[in-house]
Amino acid sequence: MLSLDPSGPEWDCPLGSKDLEDEGPWGGGSGLPPTGCFPGSWRQDVGLDCKGSPEGTEARAWTVYYYSLLQSCLQQAGLPETQDRSQAPRTGCPGAEVTLCVLGSPSTFLPVLLEGGVQSPGNMLLCLSPAWLMKVPAPGQPGEAALLVSKAVSFHPGGLTFLDDFVPPRRATYFLAGLGLGPSRGREAAELARDLTCPTGASAELARLLEDRLLTRQLLAQQGGVAVPATLAFTYKPPGLLRGGDSSPGLRLVELSGKEGQETLVKEEVEAFLRSEALGDVLQVAVKLSGWRWRGRQALHLHPRAELGAVVNTVLALLEKLEEEESVLVEAVYPPVQLPCSDGPSPGPGLAVRICAVVCRTQGDRPLLSKVVCGVGRGDRPLRHHNSLPRTLEAALTAMLALEAGLSAEQRGGRRAHTDFLGVDFALTAAGGMLTVALELNGGLCLEACGALEGLWAAPRLGPAAAEAAAAPLVETMLRRSARCLMEGKQLLVVGAGGVSKKFVWEAARDYGLQLHLVESDPNHFASQLVQTFIHFDMTEHRRDEENARLLAELVRARGLKLDGCFSYWDDCLVLTALLCQELGLPCSPPAAMRLAKKKSLTQLHLLRHHGPPWPAPSLHAVPCCPLESEADVERAVHQVPLPGVMKLEFGAGAVGVRLVEDAPQCHEHFSRITRDLQGEADHPGIGLGWGNAMLLMEFVEGTEHDVDLVLFGGRLLAAFVSDNGPTRLPGFTETAACMPTGLASEQEAQMVQAAFRCCLGCGLLDGVFNVELKLTGAGPRLIEINPRMGGFYLRDWILELYGVDLLLAAVMVACGLRPALPTRPRARGHLVGVMCLVSQHLQALSSTASRETLQALHDRGLLRLNLLEEALVPGEYEEPYCSVACAGSSPTEARLRLLGLCQGLGIDGPSYPVAHFLSHFK
Repeated sequence: MLSLDPSGPEWDCPLGSKDLEDEGPWGGGSGLPPTGCFPGSWRQDVGLDCKGSPEGTEARAWTVYYYSLLQSCLQQAGLPETQDRSQAPRTGCPGAEVTLCVLGSPSTFLPVLLEGGVQSPGNMLLCLSPAWLMKVPAPGQPGEAALLVSKAVSFHPGGLTFLDDFVPPRRATYFLAGLGLGPSRGREAAELARDLTCPTGASAELARLLEDRLLTRQLLAQQGGVAVPATLAFTYKPPGLLRGGDSSPGLRLVELSGKEGQETLVKEEVEAFLRSEALGDVLQVAVKLSGWRWRGRQALHLHPRAELGAVVNTVLALLEKLEEEESVLVEAVYPPVQLPCSDGPSPGPGLAVRICAVVCRTQGDRPLLSKVVCGVGRGDRPLRHHNSLPRTLEAALTAMLALEAGLSAEQRGGRRAHTDFLGVDFALTAAGGMLTVALELNGGLCLEACGALEGLWAAPRLGPAAAEAAAAPLVETMLRRSARCLMEGKQLLVVGAGGVSKKFVWEAARDYGLQLHLVESDPNHFASQLVQTFIHFDMTEHRRDEENARLLAELVRARGLKLDGCFSYWDDCLVLTALLCQELGLPCSPPAAMRLAKKKSLTQLHLLRHHGPPWPAPSLHAVPCCPLESEADVERAVHQVPLPGVMKLEFGAGAVGVRLVEDAPQCHEHFSRITRDLQGEADHPGIGLGWGNAMLLMEFVEGTEHDVDLVLFGGRLLAAFVSDNGPTRLPGFTETAACMPTGLASEQEAQMVQAAFRCCLGCGLLDGVFNVELKLTGAGPRLIEINPRMGGFYLRDWILELYGVDLLLAAVMVACGLRPALPTRPRARGHLVGVMCLVSQHLQALSSTASRETLQALHDRGLLRLNLLEEALVPGEYEEPYCSVACAGSSPTEARLRLLGLCQGLGIDGPSYPVAHFLSHFK
């Protein structure tokens, strides 16, 4: 966002003080920065000049000032001095890397910069001068420009910073500016932020709205339901957003058509206000100016409530300073709550408390309360950010987001401009029975206050360093919006459309601005109407994948498609996709690795031979098994694999045909049944029968079952999400219930993640989004199978809801050869517990009390989370779940109890389908 708050002090000025319009941004009359502010020693001979963009004397002084301020901040946080690498320019990968650019005061944005260095090392850049940035017209996007970074301070884990030049310049994927009200820098920052192709945290236009105290108070009172100080406002030619709006309790707006000749009106309104019940037992009022121009630069005049004449004179004097759309406010000054003191009453003035909260925009444009701190200062003077010491709410941002939603792109300062965070100030008072009263919204000041508190813990041995940083959700949002920026307009070939459970792909593609081209066997598939290009091609016989890959590559070239990537999320098409990528020269895991992961017995037998180094080797997690293609294979397998065992299709999906077998006769019986009933794709589409109906017998291992969804790029683990599964209905293995995030202890969770990661690497899966099913046994994790694609069923939806990470977006970024922009430590924002519904068990309920329409209505009201997996209610011996129904909660227990009650009410729970038993693992 573009914060118009300066980083200098706010001023309390008595009547008769000099005209504040003549003051510089930090209270001085000069445009030059203060000097001699930063005690400490660091190198001064660093390369702050930007080639091709010389700075004048004043601009150069500010650049040096901000560099010194940065070094002072790092020094106080116990972090090393910035290293100058500008003599060896960085080259990078222009247009293919995340670039989070901040232009602003280091003290304000240090929490964001340090957190960005952890979550996206080397990609969080601080520009100390507008001259280090350049706007260039964006081809094909009239009126918009790309933002290029030629020079910046880059941030890395451990607080390491480097002064870097970039040749060629890096292209910003996210821009956050906040240089205050400097004579020229504020205008330069505003212009740089306007009409960019990359996302911006806000704009000058949005900042003007945010910094207007009167407008934001009205928003808080009307839309946020937040208590604000009793206020009388004289507005001079108010903006359209204020004009004619509904009044709020305790908030009186008086519109003025002129600034002169208002003595009578002012006196009448002030007198009525001072006598009104809205002020309660308040003894003082404050008179101040409101408008973005006055933020941090204004006088605050305090008067006893009884002194009508003094209040009127002050209002009339301030009216002369107003420009259009500005206001003079008369507001209640509430006495601070008296804090208890263990030593009895204090003889001094007592303490005042000001609460400061940082709220961030998260996935789905939802506000998240990031951190709350409080400032403590003397009770006999107004409490401000810079004269209080920080110590250890979402309606405000919700109101701001609602306001933004009604603004045009021009009013916001560009189609990419949004407010991604704001600060909310509250005074701790006892006014009108309310314990807190909202004072105002701001940009960087609350963030800076939270950073100051976190800085207390940065020094050695002073406290817990693991507490979540206030800036963490903001950095996650910056990364998320950067990923969208990088992927907009990318051309991707999708191989295999999938069924109803994959409808989200087409909706997400439209939202992300992806240009999809589809290869699909069904000429009438609904998705054929939702893509740029539809190629009908029969891919059902997967034993001809190599030949089909060559034919498809010829079709793609004949169509003239200029593809950035090619991917599939459909089990049957994964090997074909890898072969096609190889033909087209597009990024993908090797076909051999996909074949290894696709054939379940081959996966286990390969990993059993993988003894390392390094240790622990994947062989520790593999399970003995035997492939089955004939009755003779079955007879041999029952003597090689310990029983009981598990029989399943080699290329199967959705647990169809998977069964626990106790002895040799059961093995022969199940093999005969499957080879008779499931011979080809037509017998049960979408479960891998296009690869044949070969089977395997593997050892049955006791333990709890878990899914691990991984994001890998270049053989490095970028993210992992662990979920827990409930007990299955033996002898079948169809999933019954699930919980996310995992309830495992941290050490066990880490074991599961590392086991899944090592198994993928052991098979040669280096790039992609993969789903690994494991059991946690007494001897550690054991592999069930690897699905070399994004997790199915509800997993993508749950991970997006809880962590704000979209596995689909990560998968398409990898497919384009781009490192996914993911937070290093994703944090769950709650818990989800869900249960599967089966047509064989729930046909009556799904046709009545738990009909699709009923479930969808409950989903729309936020009472449950519905993921539809099948379209029709068709019972059968070999079935997959029809849908997943889940409930959210702040704890697993809360979510579990909600779900159990819901299932009992809807008729999903019953003697033959005991939901309480399926959820028992999640206690």
